[in-house]
Amino acid sequence: MTDIDFIPPVIASWLTARGVHVPQTPELIVAGVAGALAVLALAIGWYAGTRGGPRIAGFWQRRVGDHVEGLAHRMNALVRHGSAALLLAILATIYPWPPLAALLLSFALGAASAMTAVVFLRGLHTPRWACWISAAFVFVAILSNGIGGFDVITTTLDRIGLNLGERRFSLLALVTILITAVALFAGVRLANRVIAHSIREAKGLDATQKLLVQKLAGIAVIIVAFFFGIDLLGIDFTSFAVFSGALGLAVGFGLQKTVGNLIAGIILLMDRSIKPGDVIVVGDSFGWVNKIGVRAVSVITRDGKEHLIPNENLMTQEVENWSYSDRNVRVRIPVGVSYNCDLRLAQELMLRAASESPRVLDSPKPNVWLSGYGDSSVDHEILAWISDPEGGVGNVKSDVLNRLWWLFKEHDIEIPFPQRDVHVRSFPAPGLVQFPPDPPK
Repeated sequence: MTDIDFIPPVIASWLTARGVHVPQTPELIVAGVAGALAVLALAIGWYAGTRGGPRIAGFWQRRVGDHVEGLAHRMNALVRHGSAALLLAILATIYPWPPLAALLLSFALGAASAMTAVVFLRGLHTPRWACWISAAFVFVAILSNGIGGFDVITTTLDRIGLNLGERRFSLLALVTILITAVALFAGVRLANRVIAHSIREAKGLDATQKLLVQKLAGIAVIIVAFFFGIDLLGIDFTSFAVFSGALGLAVGFGLQKTVGNLIAGIILLMDRSIKPGDVIVVGDSFGWVNKIGVRAVSVITRDGKEHLIPNENLMTQEVENWSYSDRNVRVRIPVGVSYNCDLRLAQELMLRAASESPRVLDSPKPNVWLSGYGDSSVDHEILAWISDPEGGVGNVKSDVLNRLWWLFKEHDIEIPFPQRDVHVRSFPAPGLVQFPPDPPK
């Protein structure tokens, strides 16, 4: 029995004459061993994902906190595919496998690596199309490299292109740029999440300083990723001379507002004049600061509306910050009583209504001022202090006035309303009154 008895001799001879490699019996045995090892690696990866995935997810949750909402529930799959890909990579390199065995191992390694890339990129909220394009590139690259055809693919992709001056733009360069951009995007997202959690857990910084450091760190990560990508792609920095001039022109004209808002936002965070949670009034917008972004500040009103106010407006316009140095805010509640009532009793009831309101502070104590003598009432102002202006001011006035209404009712304190005396000097004689004629029937 010869080495190729498993194939009919006529077919084997015909294939061999035409340069087609016909697997021999020992090679098939080695391929079977490689296939069994590949299945074993996949099984070990599945076991590692089932057993070790939850533990790694818990560790990752402690290190990165709430910023891993995309990776936490994918950690089992990530460990499963990643462990299998690592074992398959070790198997593919420790022994000079024949072509058929190398094909099997490369196929399994490419599939496991592609699934690892998809799970990881989706966990970082990378667009689905970018994930699958990257996975396809990883699979094809690993498979072709395992069977010795990677150089053929790169050469073919490099031939498809055009020359512009001294530079050549090919399909290979485009694919390289896309894959590099996706990898840098994923790296930036992951680095920002880890840095954000580390800054949030810092003990010596307040909320505003943490937000400022997080913004600056995010900008620094983007700059580092940009220069790393330039170096990785082998782009000459001198080629950016024209680009930098165009960028400066764009900043001077079209992007002036954008850059101004960015710098204004950094200044607001540095001088801490406006912080998340502050209650501010800008023009007709009243609410508390929810977020200070790169372009605008988010202010949520009591109606639940979110106003996005450009950072430059907060730098150039007058802003009322009710929480800048002290969160206590004084609320003025106007009240009028009749001239005929017991004024001292009415003022005591006003103080009682303010003191019994749950949001009114005991210190500073509420006070009542007599503000003037009106046309039909004695005008007062109830001055009450609150410490949570983000909860609204109108509801405090409503609560105090409701309580005061029933107290006035119990003690017969009259709340006056405008009254007018009409004096008629004379009536016309009865005969002089002209009535309109009756309508025709």
